[in-house]
Amino acid sequence: MAQAEFEKILETRSREFFEVFNSPPKNTATWDDFTRIRTLGRGAFGRVLLVRYRDTEKYYAMKVLSKLEVVKSRQIDNAIMEKRILAACNINQIIKLAYSFKDNSYLYIVMEFVVGGEMFALLRNMRRFPEGMVKFYAAQVLLAFEYLHYLTITYRDLKPENLLITGEGFIKVADLGFAKLLPKDKRTWTLCGTPDYMAPEIIMNKGYAHAVDWWAYGVLLYEMTTGFPPFMHQEQMKTFEHIISGKIKFTNQFSPDLKDLIKNLIQTDLSRRFGNLRNGIMDIKGHAYFSDVDFMAIFNQSVRPPYVPKSDEKLYCGINFDLQEPNDFYKVIIKFTINEDGKSKSVTREVSSTALLKLFNYTKTVSKSLHDFLTMLPHLLKFLSANYKT
Repeated sequence: MAQAEFEKILETRSREFFEVFNSPPKNTATWDDFTRIRTLGRGAFGRVLLVRYRDTEKYYAMKVLSKLEVVKSRQIDNAIMEKRILAACNINQIIKLAYSFKDNSYLYIVMEFVVGGEMFALLRNMRRFPEGMVKFYAAQVLLAFEYLHYLTITYRDLKPENLLITGEGFIKVADLGFAKLLPKDKRTWTLCGTPDYMAPEIIMNKGYAHAVDWWAYGVLLYEMTTGFPPFMHQEQMKTFEHIISGKIKFTNQFSPDLKDLIKNLIQTDLSRRFGNLRNGIMDIKGHAYFSDVDFMAIFNQSVRPPYVPKSDEKLYCGINFDLQEPNDFYKVIIKFTINEDGKSKSVTREVSSTALLKLFNYTKTVSKSLHDFLTMLPHLLKFLSANYKT
């Protein structure tokens, strides 16, 4: 791909990005617009749910952030930034925002549902990727980073868990919670990211910029090839010591070109780290390792992926996700009237999603008709009254 042609695309996409970024959309849906299916994963501030939009029956991934936890962790700016960036991003290699809204307790970010799940799950199952897969995935992450850096956005959270595989087998970069708009020649000092992927300048609190993404990119190449990151240790401080030393052990799984590229990415000397030199990203895209890659075909997703995930909408993609049962994260307020000593009494109960799920499943099993359900309803309300005190 002629780099000049791609830069024209970046220029156009950049204008489109900032038009949306500078005038972000307001609340575009509500909690009641969605049917909750399953929990896909948990995070520090909430969880990600598989949901279905009622009007279209289309599936989405809903990120639910607790306002209380976000405020306590001083992550308000990050949460707002993530929503604005996701709303404005307009390339296939980055996850897209579909809806966003909020209520008194939570922030909701609804994104396209990527049925193949996390690269991490695939890597865990395969143990390591053959070099053809490594190169295919690496090329897509490279294009995503080129786009983000062109927008002066530093990603700061690269890892296999944040790379999703589409139903067609392509990669989407997800979870932009640490992404930061960082103008050229500016630095930031926030300690963030996954320890195994942190660049030494983050750990040493020296101030850093976009080059930390290229360090993490080298770590990703290494982990995809071996199944584990290069500086892994049970003790986090030992991991940091290994990162600061920058010494890497290569096995015979690495081709000479891949080994050379990684050595130039996982480079403690910023003046020698690929992606941070005069030629910028071209030191990476033009490297011998990518000599047989058609980046325009990769960008347009017109090539055949080496792996296509199995998916079954009826199973809610259980093959590719570690689905988790709902728990007491959500509370539902139920109001009903009971007859006590001949007097009507209004009762309010707070019921966990787990209890409601059990009630629903029990009702669905026992009741065969609306009449049966209505007959059972007083018993269900009695159950709520007995088990969930005000």
